[in-house]
Amino acid sequence: MALTAKRYTITAALPYTNGPIHIGHLAGVYVPADIYSRYLRAQKKDVVFICGSDEHGVAISIRAKEEGISPKEIIDKYDQMIRTSFDQLGISFDNYSRTSSEIHHETASEIFTKMNDTGKFSEEVTEQLYDPKANQFLADRFVTGTCPKCQHPEAYGDQCEQCGSSLNATELIYPKSTLSGAIPVLKKTKHWFLPLDQYQDFMKKWIIEGHKEDWKPNVYGQVKSWVDDGLRPRAVTRDLDWGIPVPVDGADGKVLYVWFDAPIGYISSTKEWAAKNNKDWEPYWKDKETSLIHFIGKDNIVFHCIIFPCILKASGNYILPENVPANEFLNLEGNKISTSKNWAVWLHEYIEEFPDQEDVLRYVLTANAPETKDNDFTWKDFQARNNNELVAIFGNFINRVSVLTQKYYEGCVPARKDLTQEDEKTLDKMRAFPAIIGSSIERYRFREASQELMNLARLGNKYLADQEPWKIIKVDPERVKTIINIALQIAATLATVAEPFLPFSTKKLRCILNINNPSDWNEITTSTDVLSAGHVVGGQELLFSKIDDSTIEAQLDKLEASKKSNLEANFELPPVKENISFDNFNAMDLRTGTVIEAEKIKKTKKLINLKVDLGFEVRTIVSGIAESYAAEEMIGKKVTVLANLAPRNIKGVKSQGMLLMTENKNGKLIIVGPEDSSMGNGFEIN
Repeated sequence: MALTAKRYTITAALPYTNGPIHIGHLAGVYVPADIYSRYLRAQKKDVVFICGSDEHGVAISIRAKEEGISPKEIIDKYDQMIRTSFDQLGISFDNYSRTSSEIHHETASEIFTKMNDTGKFSEEVTEQLYDPKANQFLADRFVTGTCPKCQHPEAYGDQCEQCGSSLNATELIYPKSTLSGAIPVLKKTKHWFLPLDQYQDFMKKWIIEGHKEDWKPNVYGQVKSWVDDGLRPRAVTRDLDWGIPVPVDGADGKVLYVWFDAPIGYISSTKEWAAKNNKDWEPYWKDKETSLIHFIGKDNIVFHCIIFPCILKASGNYILPENVPANEFLNLEGNKISTSKNWAVWLHEYIEEFPDQEDVLRYVLTANAPETKDNDFTWKDFQARNNNELVAIFGNFINRVSVLTQKYYEGCVPARKDLTQEDEKTLDKMRAFPAIIGSSIERYRFREASQELMNLARLGNKYLADQEPWKIIKVDPERVKTIINIALQIAATLATVAEPFLPFSTKKLRCILNINNPSDWNEITTSTDVLSAGHVVGGQELLFSKIDDSTIEAQLDKLEASKKSNLEANFELPPVKENISFDNFNAMDLRTGTVIEAEKIKKTKKLINLKVDLGFEVRTIVSGIAESYAAEEMIGKKVTVLANLAPRNIKGVKSQGMLLMTENKNGKLIIVGPEDSSMGNGFEIN
């Protein structure tokens, strides 16, 4: 094991209290951070796991305006929702604080004042974007526009979520105010800047030279790109009415930039924890024998790897992060998770709809973690991981061994003797797994660790299947004692190493095995008697249950409803086109007709080959309507045809006209045809 620090300070990104937690947040930050912290505790390490609600910044103000309530009401509402959800999923924070707390305001103000008094900031009057309709400066997410680096048309004023670039609002192309929709103007204002350019050499030495080998490539690469591009001064104050007031005379109407104040929330939360537990907070942030690790998503890399370390260095004798194992993004059913479009799996809803299945979500998000690239969460994969792995492998092994122990020995662990070569081999493999799983966790490879955990359960299943105690009991009952003993040792080992991943299921497993206290993680790498002979195990209980198709279909229907709702909400009638002359209109020959044949064109998504009877002749028309109408559904329908459109070859078929269609707010094409079904074919529409 490579855990050599005297103590560990683990932080998880502070969630914005402008909405609930979704699976993207969990997979990117909170589940891996919790696994790591639980593992450290299993190693008997001195660890504090810190988080809290990020309650300042533009995102809060925007949500408050949308809901028509105050920012204070917003943060109180979502802070409670987030806390409860984290607790229900078993995220084991040692302290969860709030950046609206008094201790945080004091801490952030003290650090700003110290940096200001020691000349670490520069004061500059610059031109900032200003909304002339709303009569206010536009900070960060009050501005959207085209990213100057990747041309994404919906970049924010502080960051482009498409390419991950950190931006200033004035860099946006075609900026627009999110408050009024107005095109902002430039107006002069004074702000305090952190001169990051003065830390260029420090950053190069600390990260570029010092962490090339041990930091994840996605993190190292993004930071190196920033440093290579040349660091530039960054404003640490904003013109807003919500946040921590800038503690300097002459700074009325200005607050600390949320990305100055929020990371300091880790320090203030640690102070809060220390006060509650009669401890000294300083060693966890200032002792060089402490290992500081930030768990974040990739959109926060620049703030945790450049801006916050520079603040820590400028503030005095704070330690710097040893690692920042940022994950990539998790998508949902092939599309990017979007809170505004309700394209997400919300944690509080999952807890309600999947009672007692918290560990299933933890396991699936770990097994499919976006550690090196963006990954996709699908409900079908969720079902398969549960049914084929948790139920069929892990749960099946525990159920088999507990049933056999009760059946043959009335729940008493039998003694083993006369080990075979296969027994010895199995015990050796069992003892190796804690170190294998631990090594993966220490290298932040949680997905790999989860699969090694499942491999340990597979070892138990294979051992029972190969030894067949249900057959041997008839001819050699003494041999069966050894088989069941070894199977129980594997089950007890699982009861220790599964805890960081599956805390609720592990609690059940310990009840099944009648284990009051977990075994020491390191001791089980050398011991073959995790459960002593004569120990009486508890009753039987299923660890996991199958998830049926109807449950998954309900979740898919829920997402489909969100998609439909978004289409309706975003539906806009196209503007009326430029006027045309009556002669242009009169040149179109519109005829009524009846569809007499219809066939989907193979290897296309949208095209149907139609035969339309116009009265005077039958026309072949290729129409891109297959996503709105089935071919057989079209037969017999009255349609309106532009009959004098020049013929055109489409997928090898000569199309002799065009159907008149329109689109409803759900995106479905609707036939524009004669309502009077008695109207015959061929009639000209005037």
